[in-house]
Amino acid sequence: MFGRSGNPTLKDDTFQGSGHYSTGERMTIEGTVNKTFIMLAILLGAAVVTWSMHMKGDANTLGFMIGGAIAGIVLALIISFVPKTAPFLVPIYAACEGLFLGALSARYETKFDGITLQAALLTMCVFLALLVAYKFRLIQATRNFRLGVFAATAGIALMYLASFGLGFFGITVPFLHESNWIGIGISLVIVVVAALNLVMDFDFIEQGAEHGAPKYMEWYGAFGLMVTLVWLYIEMLRLLSKIASRD
Repeated sequence: MFGRSGNPTLKDDTFQGSGHYSTGERMTIEGTVNKTFIMLAILLGAAVVTWSMHMKGDANTLGFMIGGAIAGIVLALIISFVPKTAPFLVPIYAACEGLFLGALSARYETKFDGITLQAALLTMCVFLALLVAYKFRLIQATRNFRLGVFAATAGIALMYLASFGLGFFGITVPFLHESNWIGIGISLVIVVVAALNLVMDFDFIEQGAEHGAPKYMEWYGAFGLMVTLVWLYIEMLRLLSKIASRD
């Protein structure tokens, strides 16, 4: 049994169901890294488009933001349930997420000057720090660690879903979107949980490579890692905006 990932896109049985004893080309860590960089390049390219449009005063960026978010969710579900589609759909997913993040980041930047660069640098630093810690086994994805991160991630997802649903009735979840110290503390906890999902992703990808998963699983592994990075970046934006609102 492969290790549990807190990331819902990386399930315990994903590599098993893909036939990891395949005699053809197999998944490698290097290949997954290369495909992650490809996804990042596509995402950044699409983000620049909507960012530039917003900064020029184009009101259509709202449509791109909403459309990119919805398309990203639909594609993520398809990829999660049918991993073999990853080589074809993951680049499209990256483009949709880029359109969404570009418009979202521009809105934050308009209100809080310099916040997007801070969020991006913090996300990158957290990623590199956890990668080094995992590489040197300073942090390990033990069973209890995996279960804890999975439970925390599921709890956060349910909280966001409840907040979204209650919003239709004019009800807000206390402190979740507020900039007081409790709200900042909640955002900080969510950032930590999102960051710990990276450890699960590293472990999942490493095990996939060790067990000889099919080559297309490199795209799937890169996809799971991208999902976590996007989530972490958005939570960084939210945390920094709350802190800036108190100044």
